[in-house]
Order: sequence, then structure tokens, then C-alpha cells
Amino acid sequence: MVYDIQIGNYRLGLLESVEIHKSVDLLADTAVVKVPGVVYNQALDIEDKVKVGDPVTIKLGYDSDPPTEFEGYLQRIDTDDSRLTFNCEDAIYLTRKPIPAKVFTNCKVKDIAQYCMDHLGFGLNCKLDTSTPYFDKFVISPNDTVYNVLSKLQETTKANIYMQGTTLNIHPRYIEKGGDVTYDFAVNIEKSDLKYRKKEDRPVEVTVKSVGSDGKSRSLTIGQAGGDKVTLDSPTTMTKDGMNTTAQNMLREKSFDGYEGSITGWLVPYVEPTWSAKIIDKEYEYKTGSYYVISVTTTFDENGGSRKVELGIKLTGNG
Repeated sequence: MVYDIQIGNYRLGLLESVEIHKSVDLLADTAVVKVPGVVYNQALDIEDKVKVGDPVTIKLGYDSDPPTEFEGYLQRIDTDDSRLTFNCEDAIYLTRKPIPAKVFTNCKVKDIAQYCMDHLGFGLNCKLDTSTPYFDKFVISPNDTVYNVLSKLQETTKANIYMQGTTLNIHPRYIEKGGDVTYDFAVNIEKSDLKYRKKEDRPVEVTVKSVGSDGKSRSLTIGQAGGDKVTLDSPTTMTKDGMNTTAQNMLREKSFDGYEGSITGWLVPYVEPTWSAKIIDKEYEYKTGSYYVISVTTTFDENGGSRKVELGIKLTGNG
């Protein structure tokens, strides 16, 4: 097992552990790198060689040329008596900048995102918008950063929102397709907490709440009455069409035949959120199917490397 971790112009020579978390539910992919603070009774002086905002590249693997697992920026350095911890964030770090206050009315997601990217001088690739406005009213407050605004958009729309270089990407949930990976309980699954559920055994009722432009509360409920209740209190003023779109997305991810939970494997095979993961169960063939990967947590330390893969909706398969 080898690693190649560079922060600014400094390449780490010692490592305690790495944890990389990627998720479609979060704006930022993050990495936490821990190194010993003292070696042979002498304190390391790494802090003098790196600074917040430095670019970060993390490569992990089993050979002399490991693949890149993470690229981003150093967000924060934590210290204690025994270690240094480098907290890193992907390119969403570049959006943690103030933005002038503005009030949007009868607007689409793209209108708001474009205003944010124009302010930063970045590009936009938005695939979310429909022919109707998503918000009756959307307020950017004087103390907001671009990151805060994007967080509100993601919380409300449940879309995949992320930075790729200096381009902001916004895609409908479960539409964006990454690569393909296969897991077999008999081959490359170290452990799992999967539970197989049938749609009829887990009825779901979804409610989306918002405040209209008139200041009055409005609510929309879909799904099966009496089922598990899932509620979203929108931080923004949504249109009825916007509320319905969000509710349909929430219902879709909660109501299907198939597994829910996560599996844990090793560094190989590689997998990322938005990928399709085929789960093979030769003992119960009807459970075999492909699932949308919601999140991946990769860990690397003296005990080896592993990936915890959280599954979303079932895409194809039996059952």
C-alpha cells in the first residue's frame, strides 16, 4: 500500500490516516488527513510549510503509481499533542466568499445559480430547470456567502450540486450517471448492513412545507397515508410546482423494492457517488440488482484501505 499526498508545495512523508467522504447529499467532498505531530520525540514543523487555501492532492493505492482519490484545498489545520489534522474540501471551497444581497421573485434555480457564478467569475452547467419557476421568492441576505446560497438550493431541491474545477454543476437527483461497479457477497464485500425491503412493506408519506409569497404557510403531501412520514420544511419560498418536484424526488428515493443500507469493500474496485453498483447475491438471486451510489467513505491507515458504499434507489434487477 502506498500514498502520495501533497499540500501546496509540501509532500507528506509520514501518515497516520486518511478519510475521504463523497456524497450526493452534500455540497463538498471532504478529506481528513492525520499525521503524527511528534516523531522520535521531536515536533514536526509541517505547519510552517503549508497554509489554509493551499491546493491538496491525495493519491492512494497498492502500487507505485496510485490513482488520485481527492483534489481540493486545505480548509483548516487542527493540532493536539499527538497529531496534526488537515481538513480539506474539494473545489466548493472556492465558493466560501461573500455575495451581494439580492431578492429574486418568481425565479428558477438557474437564475440564482447564475447570479452566484457571475459574481465569482465561474461557469455554470445547470440541468435542473423546468419550464416553470421553482421559487416564488428567494432571498440572499447581506451576510450570505455563495456557499450558503448553494446549500439552500440543495436543501430545497435535493439536486446534485457540486463544483468541477471552476464550473458549478446542478443535476436532477438520480439522473446523472457515473461509472459501473460490481460487488459480490462471495468475492469483494467485507461486511454489510443491508436490509432487503419490499415497497408494499414500507409505505411512505412525504410532506413538503413552504411559505408562500403572501406570507401564508402552504403544504403538499403525496404518497401513502399512514406510512412512514418524511417532511421537508423548506428554507425558501417555493412555488407549488417546485414543492411537487421536490416531494416526488423524496418519495422516489424512499419507496422501492430492494436493499437499503451500505456495504464495505476494499480500495479495489474504485467507486464514486452517482455510479451504478451491481450487488450480486448468488444465494438469493431475486435480490441481485443495480443501485445508485449515494455516498462513498474511503479510509486508509496502517490496517489497510476500505470503502463504505451507501446505496440509494434500485436502478435495475429482479424483485
